[in-house]
Amino acid sequence: MEKLNFLTAGIPLRAKDYKTGFTALNELGLNGLELEFVHGVRMSDASRDFIKNNKESLVLTAHAPFYINLNSKEEEKVEASITRIIETAMLANELGSYSITYHAAFYLKEDKDTVFKKLINRHEKIFEALNKENNSIWVRPETTGKGTQWGNIDEIIELSKIFPNMLPCVDFSHIHARTAGKFNTYDEFALIFEKIGKNLGDIALNNFHAHIAGIEYSDKGEKKHLNLEESDFNYKDLLKAFKKFNIRGAIVCESPNIEEDCKLLKDYYNSL
Repeated sequence: MEKLNFLTAGIPLRAKDYKTGFTALNELGLNGLELEFVHGVRMSDASRDFIKNNKESLVLTAHAPFYINLNSKEEEKVEASITRIIETAMLANELGSYSITYHAAFYLKEDKDTVFKKLINRHEKIFEALNKENNSIWVRPETTGKGTQWGNIDEIIELSKIFPNMLPCVDFSHIHARTAGKFNTYDEFALIFEKIGKNLGDIALNNFHAHIAGIEYSDKGEKKHLNLEESDFNYKDLLKAFKKFNIRGAIVCESPNIEEDCKLLKDYYNSL
């Protein structure tokens, strides 16, 4: 991408639909939004047509449903998870989206190597289906906020090495929560960018997808999202690292007050 874009996680709260949402984004000077398919990949024909005809310069990403576990012990749930990721990618691609993200799996007390091998197999099925449709949208497992969930930054980097159309979605707040308060300084944020660049190349730094929010956590990881100023998350140092490494792509703000914190992030970044 040509620059770093700032997106809200879903339609801005002051809006009631995509039409008023797009207007709000433009009024706020924000760059787009993440389509939130929280409970299923569903969208009315009217919304679908509006987005396709009015997207213009806005950047879109998409979050697949939360009901995904590619390591479920029940085969039907694995197949349903694969289907939900495929459906998200297909609709997002139709709407001109940049990339999709999802929480891939839980360990369920299994050995991490065993889980990793399962995820390779299940993503092979996902990409086989997408390739048949010539769908080359970025597919991105998201770094997760609890130790019981598959998806630390190293695991996602290793999986991304295998699939040409896969890159990480880096949720910096999740990493901060997962490590019980670490990864909250400029140097620690820089380590993440250095690791991604070293392992996945400039293409990953020039086509980034990140999530940022304030966050509450315990020693077991993420508890809930907070507004940035109500959290200890050091977004200022993070944005300094984004600027220093000249990261391009999309930052999605997931704070409860999505458009206010999204504008806060963009304004601070532009002030650097």
